[in-house]
Parts: sequence; C-alpha cells; structure tokens
Amino acid sequence: MTILVTGATGSVGRLVVDELVAAGVPVRALTVDPGRAQLPGEAEVVVGSLARPSTLPVALEGVSAVYLAPMARTVRRFCELAADAGVERVVALSGSSVGDEHEGSSGHEYAAVEAAVRDAGFAWTFLRPGVFMNNTLDWAPMVRAGEVAMAYGDATQTPIDLGDIAAAAARVLTTEGHTGATYVLSGPEAISLRGQAETLGTVLGKEIRFRELTPAEQRAQWIGYGVPEDTVGWLLEGFAETLRHPQVPTGVVEDLLGRPGTTYAEWAEANRAVFA
Repeated sequence: MTILVTGATGSVGRLVVDELVAAGVPVRALTVDPGRAQLPGEAEVVVGSLARPSTLPVALEGVSAVYLAPMARTVRRFCELAADAGVERVVALSGSSVGDEHEGSSGHEYAAVEAAVRDAGFAWTFLRPGVFMNNTLDWAPMVRAGEVAMAYGDATQTPIDLGDIAAAAARVLTTEGHTGATYVLSGPEAISLRGQAETLGTVLGKEIRFRELTPAEQRAQWIGYGVPEDTVGWLLEGFAETLRHPQVPTGVVEDLLGRPGTTYAEWAEANRAVFA
C-alpha cells in the first residue's frame, strides 16, 4: 500500500512523510524541490506539484491512498487523474473555516477541495484544524524586543501544533474506520493571545509585555505588511468572535492518537531558539 503525500515540502506534508516512514509504510513524496525538503531516504521522491497536473500521473501510479494538500485551483483535475489511477482513499487537509461566508475567509478554498474530493467518490476523510501554533513564529522579533503588540489580546483560541496534525493524518491514512469522517482538530487547551505571550516569557525566562492594539491599528499594520484587505477583515472578525465566544478544545487529536495533544508551552519550548 503506497501512500502519496502531496505538498511534501509543505509545513504539514513534510511532517506527514516522517510519520508514515516511522510507521513503516511505503511513502511516495511529491515535491518540486527534493533538495530543500531533505526527505528521508526511505521515502520515494517524485518531482512534481499539484499546481502542475501534468506531473501527477507518474506520481499516482500504483498508489492506494493520498494525503492531499489543499489547492482548489487544480483539485478537480487531481481527482480525475487519481480516479483513473485507481486511488481508493483520499485524506484531505482542510480547515475549521469551512462554512465561513466572509469574503476573505480561507474556508472558500477548503470547501472547494472537500466538494471535489467528495464528488469524485473516493473513500474520503477531511481534517479541519483551527489556528496553528506556528502562526506565532511571526512574533519572534517582538518577543526578542520584550513586547508583543496585538489587538484582541484576550481572544481565546485552541491553537494546534503542526506535528499533531501530521500525526492525525498518518493515523487516518493507515487505519480503518475513518471513511466519510470530518475531524475538527484543535490543540489541547484554550489560550488567549495574551496568555501565549505570557507562556513564551515563562519558557524563555524573561518578561514579555503585552500591548493591546486597537483593531484599527492592527488593520493598518497588517495592510502595511501586504496582507489583502479582505483577509485582514476576516482575521480581525475571527479574533473578535473568539473574544465574545472563546473556543473550546475538540479532543479529536487525543481520540485519534491515544495521547495528549501538544500544549502551547511544549511547542514554545521546542521552538525557543526562534524566539531567544
């Protein structure tokens, strides 16, 4: 049973490869840049990309299951080629924003991927993680300077470690009983932006102040960084929503893996060199 991992140099896909190799499963990794990926020797490497469907027939040959990175633009063509190749199972990385109607939402692309995979008739499973812990890597310059400045400091979310997403994907790909399931993945704890800054300070052994920005200040900052205005609006709306209605852990990672999910403190410790 060879499993194809698309987007094998991606933030989650690369970790899925490692999980499958560790499980002793035959893995084929699709990547545009094998050198940069530094893929394990046990993985078969095929050069290609979901963005270039002409590269997919070779990658799909003899494959029984696929970990599908989200790419709405070409997903219909992927499904046609995968069906022709005899692929039976597709585990698609999606997002908890599916169903969010805001024009800047990432949910539109994820929904398009899910619809295409469902319509194609595969034995499908959708993984819908929420906010990534890795998003706060962008705070590194502020953390080093001793002050994190963000709007909605008390907005409370359930950030998840990328490694837990990859482990969940590998478990679903290699075990039965997941066909037709949509798994909403979260971290094991609810934590505010302010709380994340405090946790980083504890891990690093230094004081990190939190300075509350107004939504207008945050908007101007992100637009100045080049974030599209509709995306900025969606992000701010999301923080405001989790201020009014704090998120609650789903417990799905723990159920799938039979172990606790990674806490923000554990993630911060593993990434302390980035912030130090």
